[in-house]
Amino acid sequence: MREHLGWVNRGSHAAIRIHDLRHTFIVRRLVLWQSQGVDIDQAMLTLSTYVGHVRVSNTYWYLSGVPERLGLASKRFEPLAPSAEVAHV
Repeated sequence: MREHLGWVNRGSHAAIRIHDLRHTFIVRRLVLWQSQGVDIDQAMLTLSTYVGHVRVSNTYWYLSGVPERLGLASKRFEPLAPSAEVAHV
């Protein structure tokens, strides 16, 4: 099934685990919410409950541990940066 779906193991485990699928789901959900402008703080408790985290703080880890989110955040701040190029001496 993994070969048919094109899943590639990138971790230290021999096979993809259910935990890995949960991780992917959380990451994709947060990236989608951020791109849609959803108030993530308001939605986080629901997400945490849905994936079975005992503490919502375990779900908040994904806010800082996901490179895709950082890319989206940087795009939101690009319009605020000066457009003039800096001359290097």
